[in-house]
Amino acid sequence: MRRRLGRTALQLRTILLQALLAAALWAAWLGWDQHRDVHPDGTTTGPYEAWQVIGLVLTLLVPLCWSASRQDIVGPVAGITAGLTVAALYDWSDDASGLFVIGVGTIMVGSLVTTSAIAFLIASLQRNRAGRGPRGGAG
Repeated sequence: MRRRLGRTALQLRTILLQALLAAALWAAWLGWDQHRDVHPDGTTTGPYEAWQVIGLVLTLLVPLCWSASRQDIVGPVAGITAGLTVAALYDWSDDASGLFVIGVGTIMVGSLVTTSAIAFLIASLQRNRAGRGPRGGAG
């Protein structure tokens, strides 16, 4: 029982740390850019550029892969998903149309599916590598 509580506490700590890291990375990559770009033909884009989103994704891959390689899947998946969802909700909640909820839902589902797939893939590859053992030997 005590071991289970310790594992649960560790899992909750991992989820919280991953969520805080994801929210901080959102702020670092996307939080400062809040204006839309108006092009000569009158169309608007933004507020984010592709390089900002790519940078966010690549920096989130580091803690995700690190945790998943240690067979921790729930922590990074739940943490990154929660962190990105809360950050998007906070960042976009000033939208008067209310359509930001669709974007936040898309962030939540997309990050959940993507982080799950990557974490399971990394953990599976790590398990397979560990299961093979050392190569060669006196066979």
